[in-house]
Amino acid sequence: METGTIISLALYFALMLGIGVYAWRQSTSDVSGYMLGGRKLGPWVTSLSAGASDMSGWMLLGLPGAMFLTGLSSAWIAVGLVIGAFANYLIVAPRLRVYTARADDAITLPDYFDKRFNDRSRLLRIISALVIVVFFTLYTSSGLVAGGKLFQTSFGLDYNLGLWITAGVVLAYTMIGGFMAVSLTDFVQGCIMFVALLIVPIVALTHVGGVEGMTETVRSVDPQLLNVFRDFTLIGLISALAWGLGYFGQPHIIVRFMAIRSVKDVPAARNVGMSWMLLCLLGALGTGLAGLAYATRTGLPVSDPETIFIILSDVLFNPLVTGFLLAAILAAIMSTISSQLLVSSSSLVEDFYAIFLRRGASQTELVNVGRGAVLAVALVAILMANNPDSNVLSLVSQAWAGFGAAFGPLVILSLTWRRMTRNGALAGMIVGAVTVLFWIYAPVLPGGETLSSVIYEMVPGFVLSFLAILLVSRLDAAPGEAVVRTFDAVEDELKEARAK
Repeated sequence: METGTIISLALYFALMLGIGVYAWRQSTSDVSGYMLGGRKLGPWVTSLSAGASDMSGWMLLGLPGAMFLTGLSSAWIAVGLVIGAFANYLIVAPRLRVYTARADDAITLPDYFDKRFNDRSRLLRIISALVIVVFFTLYTSSGLVAGGKLFQTSFGLDYNLGLWITAGVVLAYTMIGGFMAVSLTDFVQGCIMFVALLIVPIVALTHVGGVEGMTETVRSVDPQLLNVFRDFTLIGLISALAWGLGYFGQPHIIVRFMAIRSVKDVPAARNVGMSWMLLCLLGALGTGLAGLAYATRTGLPVSDPETIFIILSDVLFNPLVTGFLLAAILAAIMSTISSQLLVSSSSLVEDFYAIFLRRGASQTELVNVGRGAVLAVALVAILMANNPDSNVLSLVSQAWAGFGAAFGPLVILSLTWRRMTRNGALAGMIVGAVTVLFWIYAPVLPGGETLSSVIYEMVPGFVLSFLAILLVSRLDAAPGEAVVRTFDAVEDELKEARAK
């Protein structure tokens, strides 16, 4: 490894750890501060931390790799994501910020569900927390796979050593500084990702004769790579666009909406976040296509398409800049892992430990247990990530669908439909999660194929979950007066905020 690359990465690691120490001194005295930063995030930090935690290693590895392999048809995923993210800011962000503050300062998604429906049985809380821990462990493992691939491809290190280095740095600042550290590091990491996703495709284009040269080269490989409707089917289009439905149910993203300083800051956060997302997605797609043109022209071997960003960073730049670009990949990976670890930890602490094991636990004890839970989830994810042949985009798509189907309809309807009931919420969550798991793992088609080979599991999971909530809520007794009164108070507060 070149000295300049080592220096850049060392500075990046030092910055992340420094932010962790700063956050530890600012906001970890109680569990609300450790898990939600005291609800003090400004719009810039909110939007970029939400974006960085959303766009994990798949943004710099999986999406460019898909573009490298299949061409412009991969862009439909990006279109679906943009639509879903924008709708999430419009529908979920303002309502969730107001509702969770009114619901006795709910600081986790299961906590919100529990208080929204006044669920004395705690079933909503338990099942939603289980869904979070299970799917986030899978999701975290995808990030660690990306980290292992990075160190293996770029530095020639053992894949498993790369896993441990990636996990070690994330654990350090997450355990020390909690939510504030995660959000501030996400902000910095989002800035790094933004710059890197502009630099790499632009420089690659200059080496292949610009857009015209890239187009000619890609066309010489396969003209269909430039066809946005390649292998077009209605089911394929629905599957790609359905990625956008996942936003409504991603706990590590919507928790930022709970932590924003005020509902009045949501429009500013939306404008910043959507601008950042659009440019980053264009950069990721451009990296895949320009990388294909560069590899074709130079005869550069690319054994794993998901490493095209890494390869371009290594061959096109001097070692100091290469180190910065590799730090961007680490930023994408670590920002998501840290958010997922913290949300999993908060569910284990707030929704299990504090409710069933230690009702009278002190704030200091809960914070320390939260740190231990972060470590435990990370260790399980490391064990799951031991296979270097795992496909990052595939792992992410499965976890994304799991959350989107289990929580998406539940979050939307709980914030917009006063007639929704506790039993409807339970039915929707269970139906969504079970449908996704069945779609992914049940070998019901000829040759042992699963239904996910026909249509993305998000589609049936989301639709069936939505229908289950509507049907069961309609058949159920209407919600109590206290639940309806709180819902109406939230609507009144939102109207006041819009009027101002």
